[in-house]
Formats: sequence, C-alpha cells, structure tokens
Amino acid sequence: MWDVMLKATGETMYMVFFSTFFSVILGFIPAIILTLTAPDGLKPNRAVYQVLDFLINTFRSFPFIILIVLIIPFTRLIAGTSLGATACIVPLTVSAIPFVARVMETSLRGVDKGLIEAAKSFGATDFQIIFKVYLKEAFPGILSGITLTLISLVGYSAMGGAVGAGGLGDVAIRRGYQAYNITYLIVTSLILIVFVQIVQNIGNWIYKKLS
Repeated sequence: MWDVMLKATGETMYMVFFSTFFSVILGFIPAIILTLTAPDGLKPNRAVYQVLDFLINTFRSFPFIILIVLIIPFTRLIAGTSLGATACIVPLTVSAIPFVARVMETSLRGVDKGLIEAAKSFGATDFQIIFKVYLKEAFPGILSGITLTLISLVGYSAMGGAVGAGGLGDVAIRRGYQAYNITYLIVTSLILIVFVQIVQNIGNWIYKKLS
C-alpha cells in the first residue's frame, strides 16, 4: 500500500508544481494587459480590457471535471495522450491560467497610485514602471496568489483521477471508492490535507518575510 501511496504522491506533486509553473508564466501576460488597459492603468483601453475580462471570467466558470473532458483533443495534441500525470498537466494549466491572471491583476492594481505617479514624474518608462514599481510592490500579494493556486490545483489533480490522470485522486477512486476500501480513501485524504497545510504554511512564512 505504501509503495502505491508514495508513487501516487510523487505524481500529484509532479502535476501540481509543473501546472503551477506554466500557469504563472502564461497567466502573467493577461494580468499585465489587464493592468495596463484598466480604466486607471497606464494605457487605458476599454475594449481590450472588457474583452479580456470577459474571457477570463468565462474560463474561470468552467468546472474542472468538465473542462478536462472538453479539451481532450488539445491535451492529446500537446502531450500525445489524454491519460496519465503528464497529460493532466495540460488541463490543470488551462484551468489555472485565468485564476492566476485575476489574482495577479488584483495585486498589481492594488499598488499605491502615488508610487506610479512618482515614477512618472522621474521620467520612468512604462516598462520600468511595470517591472520596478508594479511587480516589486505587488510581489508579496502575487506570491500569496501563487500559494492559493497550488492549493487549488491539489484539489483539481485529485478530481483528475476520475478520468485516469493518476496521482492520489486515481488511487482514491480506483483502490478506494471502486474497490470499497475505506483505508485508501482515508490515507489519500490525510496526505492531501498534510500537503496543503505544508504549502500554505510555507507560503505564509515567505509572504511575511517579503512583506
């Protein structure tokens, strides 16, 4: 049993960390565009902001278990298969991108406007304002959002077990629920709870240090 659990835990961590990594990179782009084109941004553009805002809200509203099925063709195109831990990284990343973008946008737009105006008065370019003012000041909040993303993806990866994604969710469904083995259900739940607690505590500690 413990060999199975160890392997499943490794698969879950693999899915969660890589999907978080890719979603942060890909979510950064729409977050910056939203921040710049917002009514109070450096380059206000009502049309661009509203279209991107609508798309992000739309993709955030999809339940993950439905999304993972809908994008099976895209998953096969990227990963070559729709089964397994590597394939599950694709839908996990797609589901997390709008969440990351929204969290980053909120943190970036929360930066004190006085700092932005001060940077402008010193002749800072938009590029300098984005990376030396917005990102620097918003980084603790962004990091807190990344922690929340990690925790959310732990739950999503468990749901992915229902469609053959592997990891602890797969063990809980196949060896626990379908085999009527309550031990597997309890142990997988405990591992997920401990994992989430560790991630949250580390995230809180780093946030306090940076703040």
